[in-house]
Amino acid sequence: MGITKRLCDRIAATGYDDLTDAARIAARRLVLDGLAVAVAGSKQEASPGIIAAHLLEMGGSEAATAIGFGYRTSPVNAAYVNGVSMHVLDFEPMWNPANHQLSTTLPAALALAESRGMGGRAVLTALVKGIEMQGWIRQSSRQFEARQARFHPPSQVGSMGAAVAAAHMLDLDVDELRNALGIAASRTGGLLANAGTMTKSTNCGVAVAAGLDAAMLAARGFTGNPDIFEAPQGYVDGLFDDGFVLEDLLNYGPPFRIVEPSYAIKMFPSQYGTHFAITAALELHEKIADPAAVESIEVVTPQMFYIDRPQPVTGLAGKFSWQYVTAAALLDGRVTMASFEDERRFAPDMEAMLDRISVDMRADIPARFDQMHVETTVRLKDGTTLRARCDGPRGKWGGAPISDEDHLVKVRDCLAVRLDGAAAAQVIALASRVDDLDADEIKQLMHVVSQP
Repeated sequence: MGITKRLCDRIAATGYDDLTDAARIAARRLVLDGLAVAVAGSKQEASPGIIAAHLLEMGGSEAATAIGFGYRTSPVNAAYVNGVSMHVLDFEPMWNPANHQLSTTLPAALALAESRGMGGRAVLTALVKGIEMQGWIRQSSRQFEARQARFHPPSQVGSMGAAVAAAHMLDLDVDELRNALGIAASRTGGLLANAGTMTKSTNCGVAVAAGLDAAMLAARGFTGNPDIFEAPQGYVDGLFDDGFVLEDLLNYGPPFRIVEPSYAIKMFPSQYGTHFAITAALELHEKIADPAAVESIEVVTPQMFYIDRPQPVTGLAGKFSWQYVTAAALLDGRVTMASFEDERRFAPDMEAMLDRISVDMRADIPARFDQMHVETTVRLKDGTTLRARCDGPRGKWGGAPISDEDHLVKVRDCLAVRLDGAAAAQVIALASRVDDLDADEIKQLMHVVSQP
């Protein structure tokens, strides 16, 4: 019996009753985080707005909600635009190994629950299962460092996780699931060169839509290679190098990767490596009375070349710039969604501060989020030298998790981009007990977050 068959046997046999209490608690928090971030992200005309208008023009059934845009569309199109909105701010949780497993799973589960009249228990289970699939593919790949990546990770694994999540919602049997994964595998691959552009967020939106579409096709009898993981020139051969350990996929199941190693809640809306630079710079901000007194700034980092952007061309590109996030934190003492608007990017004080920053990316610092560090040195014109080192932002794996209270601050900030206080409170109340919601309550939740 091949790896794909054995893996699919495990996946298909996993139900809500197999989820540990810890997995359910972790998944509920993800549902709330994902919805809040998608509501805020939908306000970004630079990517979700264009995608939403594009999909509305394409038409389709009115079965599922486009979060923040006030219309309904087909499940696949809803998953597409909601995946984009959930990722565009780069505010969704980070995983270990690095990946975006929420925007590439949750939109598929929500679209099917809404369109097929299903309750929150199915959504929660599908979410855990899709995240588990992606996590074990990333672990099996042994591509732990950023410099090893051949593709943007969610574009490699997202469609596979979405197919697993959708397969649970559609109650696919083992053979149908194998075909769904075979179909989804042919819809993978997005390039890291598009980080900092509108296209990056579509890597997640396309992945979740493709996985959902694959599962819906498989439910109708459409076929793909049923042994896609081990097949010659298949998924592993095509997307990964020789370090991939197929047998690791069979670790799928309890206690679930949503619990161990779990995820890191993001408290800044930018690429996760930049959170190390932000944290160090925020510490130094308190010691600098006047930004004009800064002579020079050196930031020592691991080799993550795609976030070495001395002069990011837009505020969006600033989310992927060691230099920009350092300047923003030093100048403002905070990094928020507004930090990445073009107005802030091209302000005179920002332009001046960017000219003073140099970055030294060193090969001896691990280029992986669970082991890296960033050290920042500020030299003032009076000869004073200030230093700060960050070995991990708040909420990093192995450290103290983000508290519920702090997480709710983030959630409310995101929801307030589109919703009033009463609507935001309703989203929080419903999402926080998502697996107790019946089909009508799921539709009610999606109606609230649909408000433009």
